Amino acid sequence: MQPLKGIKVLDFSTLLPGPMCTLMLAEAGADVIKIERSAGDEMRAYTPKFGCDSVNFALLNRGKKSIVADLKSPEIIEQIKSLVREADVVVEQFRPGVMDRLGLGYTALSTINPQLIYCSITGYGQSGPYSQIAAHDLNYQAQTGMLNLAGDDSGKPSLPPMLTADLAGGAYPATMNILLGLRKRDLDGTGCHIDVSMSDNLFPLMYWGLGNGWTANQWPTPGSDLVTGGSPRYQVYQTSDNKYLACAPIEEKFWVNFLSVLGATALHHEENSALVKASIAKIIAAQTAKYWMEQFSKLDTCVSEIVGLEHAVQDPHFIARGLFERSITSAQGITMAALPTSVSKVFLAEVKNEASPELGQHTAEILK
Repeated sequence: MQPLKGIKVLDFSTLLPGPMCTLMLAEAGADVIKIERSAGDEMRAYTPKFGCDSVNFALLNRGKKSIVADLKSPEIIEQIKSLVREADVVVEQFRPGVMDRLGLGYTALSTINPQLIYCSITGYGQSGPYSQIAAHDLNYQAQTGMLNLAGDDSGKPSLPPMLTADLAGGAYPATMNILLGLRKRDLDGTGCHIDVSMSDNLFPLMYWGLGNGWTANQWPTPGSDLVTGGSPRYQVYQTSDNKYLACAPIEEKFWVNFLSVLGATALHHEENSALVKASIAKIIAAQTAKYWMEQFSKLDTCVSEIVGLEHAVQDPHFIARGLFERSITSAQGITMAALPTSVSKVFLAEVKNEASPELGQHTAEILK
């Protein structure tokens, strides 16, 4: 039996953080009901398309049910409250106060169902001076100091390729705290309101910088610390064929092996890190990526070639792990690989091919 079988989730969220959270809950067996406005989740309209909806929507909403509900209608609100009586979890990501104005805030719904686990996902949390400010992932990374650490040699920050705040700061903490809330309910029989702030949750990802700053007043800067470019032991080096190697021989044993492969053991005791980086860069630039990967593979050196996503999904290791075995088929018969999630295979549903719901597909069935 899947661990969340029998758990009913009402999902008011759209776009990425909430849908990724409820996807993981659905993967573990929860019955997720996605409540959408008449126009549907904005992500349905994204491109490229996968049938009638976007690829993004299909990947994030597989295995869920969809109902269309006008949340400004008193009659519909009463129907939603009827669903709340049987629900275990509510997930929403409106700005603070919106659900209260709709009559669907935690105070109102916990009166109906005291055992309800109510999770609110927002950029800045339910309180504080920024709680009502509109922002996106890039803004959260900028205001928490994360984006500053992604600077190049000139100090200009690089645009991050991943939505760290949405996922690592939003979806994953939300999922974890919902599970903790369900466990707490097992113990004391009561629900709770979970306040997930995407910006708050970026700080633990920079734990080392906080520790350095608090204890030694060594606040990290771009290009100066171990993981921000200050060390030759954690660098990207270019090869002669204009490819790049990610080199991370941080520990002494790996560093010794790394320098041995390069034929540069004399650099082992050199304290000028800029000189060491320049020397290593010159050596690696003299040969191709294929040559270096063959050499580095002979010893433990923590070196990888930087590849594109298209190449990565064809990597024999990830294929052997079965990451892309599950599939999605749209109503139009189009099939693609399902999004791998962090839910272990131990908990995955036996059904391998669950599609995302059409807009309002389950309205009549659920609101009857």
